Amino acid sequence: MNPSTINIVSSAIFAVAVLHTFSTKFFEGLAHRYPNHSGIWHLLGEVEVVFGFWAMVLVSFFFVHTGHDATIAYLEKLNFTEPLFVFVIMIIAASKPVLEFCLFLVLRVTALLPLNKSVGFLWVTLTLVPLLGSFITEPAAMTVAALLLRNYYFSKHISPKLMYAALAVLFVNISIGGALTPYAAPPILMVATTWNWDLLFMLQNFGWRSALAVATNSALLVLIFFKELNAFRIEPNEKKIDAIPFGVIAIHLAFLVGVVISVHHSVLFMGLFLFFVGYTAAYARYQNKLIIRESLLVAFFLAGLVVLGGQQKWWLQSLLVNLDSTSVYYGATVLTAVTDNAALTYLGSLVDGLSDEFKYSLVSGALTGGGLTVIANAPNPAGFSILKPSFEEGAISPLYLFLYALPPTIIAIIAFRFI
Repeated sequence: MNPSTINIVSSAIFAVAVLHTFSTKFFEGLAHRYPNHSGIWHLLGEVEVVFGFWAMVLVSFFFVHTGHDATIAYLEKLNFTEPLFVFVIMIIAASKPVLEFCLFLVLRVTALLPLNKSVGFLWVTLTLVPLLGSFITEPAAMTVAALLLRNYYFSKHISPKLMYAALAVLFVNISIGGALTPYAAPPILMVATTWNWDLLFMLQNFGWRSALAVATNSALLVLIFFKELNAFRIEPNEKKIDAIPFGVIAIHLAFLVGVVISVHHSVLFMGLFLFFVGYTAAYARYQNKLIIRESLLVAFFLAGLVVLGGQQKWWLQSLLVNLDSTSVYYGATVLTAVTDNAALTYLGSLVDGLSDEFKYSLVSGALTGGGLTVIANAPNPAGFSILKPSFEEGAISPLYLFLYALPPTIIAIIAFRFI
């Protein structure tokens, strides 16, 4: 099929947007060089803004090239449920009662380990929480784990090497840790119903491999940085947990479960969210400030990815169907770094006659590459937004993230392809 003008322009804008995500420090430099216009340069230096900005450019092109009616028709055909869901689940998962409950669980498991608390706490945070993502969804797990890392490690002035290594392991482990169930990881969610993948299938084919890789990645991280981790102490205030009534925690968890159950229905979970906001206002003394700004930026990022990604089918699908099962695994791993992994598996679900081996390779490859970049997996922008202020100059280098994510990604490759 010969690409149309819209196909070519859309893919060119998408490529520019990907390059932009690797060039945010350049725009931050322009902000210092031209202080009169620093606001716009700082805005373009925000990774969360990149895809939304270039989606606006694409939509503007659509208006000029195809007209008002055709542009509106294209936008209305797109599904923005995932950006809305991530927006809601981030806010609820980051609420004080939910976060303190997760902290309680992490501390209890840490206490069972024969390790220094600062070492064991990190291992549990990067192992237990990503695996919990299989049940509370990956965006919720990402939010909880990122907040725990920020509060108890990144705020302690640890070395940049440990910060990048922990961020990389977090991204990879969240991507693969949601594979125990058929509804938590976006790339699995896209195909589970179409391919009849149930809980038993996920546990037998993905779950145990994912858990093994997650635990190994976390263990290697704490082993490599054992000396640094062992040198400082973390002392979470457990009295804060006891200060929140159990009923308040239970109601917050009920809101979380309700949103997870209604993940496919934005009308339902947005309604629950509005009730949640009202509840937090009524019991403000047990709350922290809701992370609405951070969640809005992440939703804006994902919505931009939906607009831009919707025009990439013409080259992605033709590329995937021409690969064998081994090639599609490594191809999906690489492509995931520059596209959303759920988009890859969704395109695969549209193709008839795929073998079981091809299906497994496509999805496992998409999971494997989900930690390489901020755009590779839908929950990544959430962790990126929470942890970014802790880094030097408030910026995370996409290149360093990619390089530090390679070792845990290799562990995932071994788990999915060679075990």
